[in-house]
Amino acid sequence: MEIGNRIKNLRLSKNLTQEELGERTDLSKGYISQLERDLSSPSIETLFSILEVLGSTPKEFFDEEKGKQKVIYEQRERIFFEDEEKGYHIEWLVPESNEKEMEPVLLEIDPHGGF
Repeated sequence: MEIGNRIKNLRLSKNLTQEELGERTDLSKGYISQLERDLSSPSIETLFSILEVLGSTPKEFFDEEKGKQKVIYEQRERIFFEDEEKGYHIEWLVPESNEKEMEPVLLEIDPHGGF
């Protein structure tokens, strides 16, 4: 596992320089650079301090599934509902989406139907 690259990506996502991260964690810019290039390994305490400054938890940091979110779904994965009485059918294009997030759907309404 490349901890250094993950630290670097997290730091960059927070728009921090190595120097700024070092100041906030009481570490030198050089040490941050060594960590990001996997030339040095942080202690657990140091890693937790870095993660706290970067707004991440150890679980989030080490979660392998993060970043591997599926972005292409096949038609067979869609959830389909049809209401013949009202004259429409709807397909949920992303099966695991929910009401609190964007919910992409395909809605087809018959010429004299309603939703």
